[in-house]
Amino acid sequence: MSDDAPKDEENVVVEGEASEESIEPEGEPEEAPVEEEEVDEVAEPLPDDQSPDLKEERVEDSAEDTPADQAVELEQPGQDPVPPQSEPVISERTTAAEAEVARLSAEVARLRQSMAGAAEVIEDLETPPMPPAVLKDIVIGAHIVSDFARLARQLDREQLIRATMGTIAMLHPDQPSVMIATRNMTMLPRLDERGLCAAPLGGEAPPFAPEDWRLLEVVLASASLATGGPAAVIHSHGAYTTAASCEKDLVVVAPIDEIGKRNIGKVVIVDPDDDSPEDFLRQVMEALQQGGMRCVVVRGRGAYAVGRDLDQAWANAAMVEHSMRIVLLARQANLKI
Repeated sequence: MSDDAPKDEENVVVEGEASEESIEPEGEPEEAPVEEEEVDEVAEPLPDDQSPDLKEERVEDSAEDTPADQAVELEQPGQDPVPPQSEPVISERTTAAEAEVARLSAEVARLRQSMAGAAEVIEDLETPPMPPAVLKDIVIGAHIVSDFARLARQLDREQLIRATMGTIAMLHPDQPSVMIATRNMTMLPRLDERGLCAAPLGGEAPPFAPEDWRLLEVVLASASLATGGPAAVIHSHGAYTTAASCEKDLVVVAPIDEIGKRNIGKVVIVDPDDDSPEDFLRQVMEALQQGGMRCVVVRGRGAYAVGRDLDQAWANAAMVEHSMRIVLLARQANLKI
């Protein structure tokens, strides 16, 4: 009996294991083998995060939004094409530009009128009405005083005269035997009737007469013979003319510019001689004639430019200074002329 009991127990264990193997869970059915689908070799592999259904939806959406389809929907038969939106914008810009040009043109015209009015005001301020200068037995008209004042201011702007340096003189238009000149050490840029003096030619110099009164008389007399009556002279102290005349042993300066050659010709330089004034005045007359009755330069003391009236004397003084400047600049640059 003892031997049969273990055998029975072994049989019971074997039967229990077999029964456990034969029992399967009811909720987990047995998986059927999946057959592999045939994949077309031409198809490209899809990304891992995209499925074929999503890709097809995106392709359909992009196809619906293409410009070609929109154009086909817009261009339907029996309807006019929609004009481009750029034409109204261009027309608006053109209109705005034309309006701006018209506004600027009106502004320019207004500014020109203002400038013209300002020029007249400035001219009136610079040449205020001058009273006549009443001297001993000589009356200088108001228009003559205004011409002196106007020219003095202009010469100061061009740096032909500076402050009290320089002299303006002319023969009296109504009395050719009388010389009118600016006073000695008068402030030329602020010249008025009080800065003038006058006296007959060949007579005694008037009070406050310029130091070169006799020289001015000789120059005006020579110019009057050349012009047949009226004459004017400007004693200028231009920097370039004075500097060029200081060169030792330089007697004649020939302009190298065309304007100077045509209008001045040549400029003769005379040495001052305080010990022999009569000889000095004679040399000045000869130098003025050699220079074409336009200008004579006294070494280190400036130029005496002459003319029929004040304006012509001013023009000759300006041209001499311009030509002397060109000569000095050419020498400084070592130009071969």
